[in-house]
Amino acid sequence: MRFQGQRIVVIGGSSGIGFATAKAAAAEGASVVIASRSEERLQKAKALIEGNVEVLTVNVVDEGSVKAFFGKIGEFDHLTTPGNEAAMGRFLEMDTKTARAAFDSKFWGQYYAAKYGAPRLRSGGSITLFAGIWSQRPVPGGTVITAINSAIEGLGRALAMELAPIRVNTVSPGIVDTPIYSMMTPEAKVSMFKEAAASLPAKRIGKPEEIAKTVLYLMSNGYATGSTLYVDGGATLR
Repeated sequence: MRFQGQRIVVIGGSSGIGFATAKAAAAEGASVVIASRSEERLQKAKALIEGNVEVLTVNVVDEGSVKAFFGKIGEFDHLTTPGNEAAMGRFLEMDTKTARAAFDSKFWGQYYAAKYGAPRLRSGGSITLFAGIWSQRPVPGGTVITAINSAIEGLGRALAMELAPIRVNTVSPGIVDTPIYSMMTPEAKVSMFKEAAASLPAKRIGKPEEIAKTVLYLMSNGYATGSTLYVDGGATLR
């Protein structure tokens, strides 16, 4: 029960890695606040989490919405932001509007969360941001997301210095089986996962629960700050 008596805010807590993190934190005694844009999805997630769970809606691309969100919840102990969106497409073919929207969601959304969440963190508190391994392994069609992930990793290191003694770390996952892939046909998903798994030293795709364990480790380890942890099945070794 590492988090008994602590309050943890999970933006993007209604599905995927965010949901797994909220569920794991609640199981270890935390009071959890889960947030996303959809009230319906939040309520469904709440029903599946055993423990003390609050739900609040927030639109991370709207700075005013993020500011108002943190104004409602009061003090807390830890913040994590695994819920975000990305954009794939060839650099010369992707329109700038799409690229900017991706930055608004994944980079600026986390920037706003850190900016307005930090003043409400209790002593010993932490922020865990989310990037991704393409910061280290760019691929054709991934220029925008590579740039975003690299910016988030830099933001995490800088905030660890500027917000100290608040601890700030970043998790950079590899391919994880989350609902983001539900847009694919089942056949295409199985084929992609099989090909990706074969290329990894771990020989399999990650699970949301495994990334959640990393987040809870960073929250609970009072000596961890300014770190970027790659949880990627060995993808960065290839």
